[in-house]
Amino acid sequence: MRNITYAEAINEVMCQEIEANEDVFILGEDIGIYGGAFGLTRGMIEKLGPEKVLNTPISEQAITGVSIGAALMGMRPILELQFSDFVTVAMDQIVNQAAKLRYMYGGKGKVPMVIRTPGGSGAGFAAQHSQSLEAWLTHIPGLKVVQPSTAYDAKGLFKAALDDDNPVIFYEHKLLYGMKDDVPEESYVIPLGKADVKREGKDVTVVATSIMVHRALQAAEELEKDGISVEIIDPRTLVPLDTETIVKSVKKTGRAVVVYEAVQRGGYGAEIASMINESEAFDYLDAPVIRVGGKAVPIPYNPTLEKKAVPQVEDIKKAIKSTLVTYA
Repeated sequence: MRNITYAEAINEVMCQEIEANEDVFILGEDIGIYGGAFGLTRGMIEKLGPEKVLNTPISEQAITGVSIGAALMGMRPILELQFSDFVTVAMDQIVNQAAKLRYMYGGKGKVPMVIRTPGGSGAGFAAQHSQSLEAWLTHIPGLKVVQPSTAYDAKGLFKAALDDDNPVIFYEHKLLYGMKDDVPEESYVIPLGKADVKREGKDVTVVATSIMVHRALQAAEELEKDGISVEIIDPRTLVPLDTETIVKSVKKTGRAVVVYEAVQRGGYGAEIASMINESEAFDYLDAPVIRVGGKAVPIPYNPTLEKKAVPQVEDIKKAIKSTLVTYA
């Protein structure tokens, strides 16, 4: 185990997989000598060569289209889209081609590709470079959506995503890149669709994703001083979703709060809340399921307003406390 950053863990697993598999390569804008917009491909072109690390024109449609073609021909491309906002430029390729072709070819054609893209706010990139759009992609049959919150999870989930025969959207939060964790040097797999209990508790279940896992953990630590025991569940993958772990936790605690950065209206947290209400956990609920999501505004450039637009620790604490009210 070494204590390395989230960014280093992803760089390491990409290098390991490209070296180990002749069918794996990476392509994207400025990923060569420059090392990518956030430095995640730094040193890769020197180590692996320009045939494995391909700089592309500034065209998300072209990057995605080439990757789909390569995947259909038996390769396993990794493509980097510099910001998750730019996924919108390639939606036709992703939604109408990558997600559909395996089904339309009756399983004879596979589209194994991993789309890496950083999302989320907090870095001062403003309205067009800070969105959390993962809920859009979870709505599309044929796509898998991964959202790791730690360096350890990122490395293991990336290996699983690359081994999958379906297109996988791999969301990385910008604020996580510098966070450190103990990560094995050797290759390992965390199966898609397996949640992780980041903290055990008995009073309230908080289901949190991406950067919100860390804010929920901080909220739980602060509430522990008030005698409130909070369990934190990190789904890690949104599609497939580990409903079993979430339901088991809610049955234990009787209360649930779902926390995500994306705009609360229409966010993936609504899917999780609905799943809880439609499951056997409903009979165990002592309070309504609460969602904590972002405000329905474009992400501001001003840092103070930027924080106001998405959930912070105090927002999570307030929501947790609200579930402890006794309902008749």
